[in-house]
Amino acid sequence: MNISVVVPLLNEEESLPELTAWIKRVMDAHSFSYEIILIDDGSTDGSWQVIETLSAENEHIKGIKFRRNYGKSAALNEGFKATKGDVVITMDADLQDSPDEIPELYRMVSEEGYDLVSGWKKKRHDPVFTKNIPSKLFNAVTRRMSGIHNLHDFNCGLKAYDKSVVKNIEVYGEMHRFIPVMAKWAGFTKIGEKPVQHQARKYGTSKFGMSRFINGFLDLLSITFVGRFGKKPMHFFGTMGMVFFLIGFGILLYLSFAKLYFNEYAIATRPLFFLGILAVIIGTQLFLAGFLAELISRNAPNRNHYLIEKKINQTPPPQSHKLEKHR
Repeated sequence: MNISVVVPLLNEEESLPELTAWIKRVMDAHSFSYEIILIDDGSTDGSWQVIETLSAENEHIKGIKFRRNYGKSAALNEGFKATKGDVVITMDADLQDSPDEIPELYRMVSEEGYDLVSGWKKKRHDPVFTKNIPSKLFNAVTRRMSGIHNLHDFNCGLKAYDKSVVKNIEVYGEMHRFIPVMAKWAGFTKIGEKPVQHQARKYGTSKFGMSRFINGFLDLLSITFVGRFGKKPMHFFGTMGMVFFLIGFGILLYLSFAKLYFNEYAIATRPLFFLGILAVIIGTQLFLAGFLAELISRNAPNRNHYLIEKKINQTPPPQSHKLEKHR
């Protein structure tokens, strides 16, 4: 199968018939073999009934229904599990993403060898102060922290992936905003961008508020930390603990020297004394946190899980045989 189109949705009953018909026209025009996976993220309108009707009319349309609203990341994660296509396209259900972009996105992945291609909405049909400006700031911070400098719109719903990417990343929480970052940390480094058409919302209202920018920044810190130190947490906690401990030890050493050689009194009442004690305690706690994190990491079931791209001249290891008992 050439393409799997994954569409997470929430209360989009009006746009679904138009969207699926549009995707079908594009696929038929380019003779793609395809599937459309619609994930209903706990809609309270008639979205699921529309999906059932559409799937009965078109065998390429498949549906997944959540019992309640879990969020876009959960919907994408379940959609990725169900995909069968060589290239996976994600897009929103609100008709702001154009299916006419699919052929070029598919070509960039299948022919140019990109692991991931993200859309860039250069001209946005969104409110300036509540979406456009915060989005630019958010993307600038994400570029700086992730090291992916060629992307302008990390949160664009229109993306194309090689199938190996979606099968080897786990999208959870609200991490859908940082799938390019997750892909990079997983070893998929050929990440590209394509300017795409962005259309004004035709039906319904936006499902996201301003809180997504605060949550997004916290998620970025989380994914950056896990990506860099997930398998070596002591490198982070140990370094921070050493810094605090040495600062505290240096302060206490200075005060002890002043007490012994300069006969200074009331050392224990000086703020510097309490600062030194606090720094030593914090440093010790960070060391302990690092040791505990190492114990957890070493006992995790996926502690030695690494993505291998290719092997050469590899023979399977010999099977172990149990020793037979001799009477």
